[in-house]
Amino acid sequence: MEQNNNQITRRNFIGTVAVASSILIACAKPQKTYYVPPLLDAAPDGEPLKAGLVGCGGRGTGAARDFLSAGPNLQVTALADIFQDRLDSCRQKLLDEKQVSIPDDHCFLGFDAYKKVIDSGVDVVLLATPPHFRPEHFEAAIDAKKHVFMEKPVAVDPFGAKRMLKAGEKADAFKLSVVAGTQRRHQREYVETYKRIMEGAIGDIVAARCYWNQQQLWYKIQQKGWSDMEWMLRDWVNWCWLSGDHIVEQHVHNIDIINWFTGMHPSKAVGMGARMRRVTGDQYDFFNVDFEMPNGMHVHSMCRQINGCATNVSEFVVGTKGASNCANTIYKPDGSVTWQYQKPEESVKISAQVQEHIDLVTAIRTGNHVNETNDVTNSTLCAIMGRISAYTGKEVTWEEVMASDLRLGPETYQMGPSKIKAVIPVPGTAERV
Repeated sequence: MEQNNNQITRRNFIGTVAVASSILIACAKPQKTYYVPPLLDAAPDGEPLKAGLVGCGGRGTGAARDFLSAGPNLQVTALADIFQDRLDSCRQKLLDEKQVSIPDDHCFLGFDAYKKVIDSGVDVVLLATPPHFRPEHFEAAIDAKKHVFMEKPVAVDPFGAKRMLKAGEKADAFKLSVVAGTQRRHQREYVETYKRIMEGAIGDIVAARCYWNQQQLWYKIQQKGWSDMEWMLRDWVNWCWLSGDHIVEQHVHNIDIINWFTGMHPSKAVGMGARMRRVTGDQYDFFNVDFEMPNGMHVHSMCRQINGCATNVSEFVVGTKGASNCANTIYKPDGSVTWQYQKPEESVKISAQVQEHIDLVTAIRTGNHVNETNDVTNSTLCAIMGRISAYTGKEVTWEEVMASDLRLGPETYQMGPSKIKAVIPVPGTAERV
C-alpha cells in the first residue's frame, strides 16, 4: 500500500484517488499532474440512493443532513446507535429539518446495530461513531459492497489502521466509492490554493507547520445509573481508546492538509505533551510534534485544548519562491500577497461538509469511483505516530508504527463495569543521571 521511501509522488498520488469525471490538471512537467475533485454545486440526478447512518450523535446527524442536501433522489432509510436517546434525537431532527421519517423497524440499537443497517437494503453507509469502531464497521460495509462516507479519523491504533488499508483495497476491487470527513480536500478555497501550488506558485515546499489550538472541549461526568462503559461511550472524546486522543481525533485535519500539499507523509516523529487541565478520561491537553518527512523536511505540529490560551487553527507551507496558508492566500517571499481566493457567489451556501457528499454521490452515479481510504488512513497513522512519541518520549518511525500490533480498547463490547481505567501516560524515566 505504501510508496517507496514512504513518499507519495504527485504522479503516484493520482493513481490512489483518480476519478475519470474529475478535473485532471496537466502542467508543463509530467510529474506535476495531479487530482482535484469535480466540485459540482449538486450531484447529478439518478436512481434513488438509500443511505443508512451508523452513529447518531451530533456529527452523525450532520452527516445525514449533508447527504440529503447533496442532490436529488437521496434518502436516509436506517439509523443505528448504542443509545436510545441519541437515536431518537437524530430521528426527530431529520423529521423536523428534512421531513424524513425513519420507520421503527429501521431503527437499530446495540453494538451490533451497524450490521442491521448494512443489511437493511441501503446503498450507502454513513459511519460516524467514535473512531475506535471505524475499522470494524468499514470492513463490514465494504464486504457487503456498500459505498461509504466515513468521518475522520478512521482508527485509534496501528491495528485498526492496517485493517482500514486492507478494506480500502477491497473497495477498489469492488469499484466502491469511499469519501472521508477530511472536508478541506473538498473545500473550494483549499482546492484552488492547492492547484496553484501544484502548478509551482511557491516553488518547491521546504517547510510546513500546522495547528489546532482551541479552548477546552466538552466532557461528561459519570451520572448515577451509568455503567463504566456507558460513561466512556458518552464521554468518548476524552478517552484514548475511543478517540485516539485529540491529536488523532481533531488535529488529523491539519496534518492531512500538510500531507496533501506536500504529496508525502512523515517518516518519523519526536513529540511531547502533557495533561494539565483535563477533567475526565486519560488524554493529554496538548501535543507538540516535530515530524520529519522522507526528504528531510521538517513539519511543526501543535495542538491544545485548554481555556485561556492562545487559539490557532491553521496550516502554512513555505516554498522556494513564496509561501501559503493553504486555505486561500499565496504570498511572495517578502510577505506581500500575490494571490487570494475570491469565493464565487453561486457557491456561497455550499459547505465543505455538503460538498463531500456531492462528490461522493457524483462518483457513484457516474460510475467513476473515488476512494479516499489511503489518504485519511495515512494521515490518521501520522497522528498516531505523533501521539505514541509524546506518550513515550521516544522517536517513533513510520516503519515501527506499521510493524506495531498495538490495539486499544476491550476485546468484546458490553455495557457494565470496565477494566479500562484512566492511566495517564508519563514519558521517560525518573532516574537521575
